[in-house]
Amino acid sequence: MKKMKTIGPKDLPLGEFHNALLTAVAPRPICFASTIDKEGNANLSPFSFFNIFGSNPTRFIFSPARRVRDNTIKHTLENVMATKEVVINVVNYAMVQQMSLASCEYPKNVSEFEKAGFTPIASEKVKPFRVMESPVQFECKVVDIIETGKEGGAGNLIIAEMLLMHISADVLTADGKIDQNKIDLVGRLGSDWYVRANGNALFEVAKPAKNLGIGFDQLPAAIRNSSILTGNNLGMLANVEQLPDADSIAIFAHMNKELFAILNRDISKIEKQELLHKLAQRLLHEGKVTDAWKVLLS
Repeated sequence: MKKMKTIGPKDLPLGEFHNALLTAVAPRPICFASTIDKEGNANLSPFSFFNIFGSNPTRFIFSPARRVRDNTIKHTLENVMATKEVVINVVNYAMVQQMSLASCEYPKNVSEFEKAGFTPIASEKVKPFRVMESPVQFECKVVDIIETGKEGGAGNLIIAEMLLMHISADVLTADGKIDQNKIDLVGRLGSDWYVRANGNALFEVAKPAKNLGIGFDQLPAAIRNSSILTGNNLGMLANVEQLPDADSIAIFAHMNKELFAILNRDISKIEKQELLHKLAQRLLHEGKVTDAWKVLLS
């Protein structure tokens, strides 16, 4: 069993515990919230206690938590309590440094649009401005605010319903869908760390088959207990609906030169199994699950 460090909410100073949570529950999407006060003064602030909860109706929740250091609340919370409107702008890599600057705690009458160099553009359904530099902007009405506590670090869950969604043409594919590479989103980690969702950081995981995968319990023991194949490898193998038949395995073993060479080497059974598992693992990394099974069952 792995050695674990076990702590409760009161076992560490609040600031240290807060940072441990943010480091462990990550990466988190960033809600770059644009609001206005009763006098029409604009405010712009990022929050990573944020996600989408349902598409019909489309509901977002973000939380301007009470400040850990002094238990005060943020201008964003004050504004949405007063106006019940917000624009949620997503944050990509091209604007992350400016976004960070907007998180400075400027006085209430100072516009973060100006301080961080963002361009305010008028919304169509709500009064708060959109951020032109953001690739996707959601105009929202606030339908509820749930206070989770009174002490520093407590959340204030702002439940916002989307009225309009604006998508920059620069991040769309030819058929009008958002391109995950073009949008180039960033996520928040702990301390000063962020993550960029682009390039080699992106990977796909096939959704489970419509029919049920065979599952871990149906994997042969030699495969399930392999010292080479990882949990992710086994997960891919266990997601198939059925195993390849004997004829297809025999044909593959004859046609694949690397597999044929392994099967005909004069080595021990254990050494041969290790080589087969390594070959199967490489095929799994290439997304060739059926071929990997044929190797393992040869």
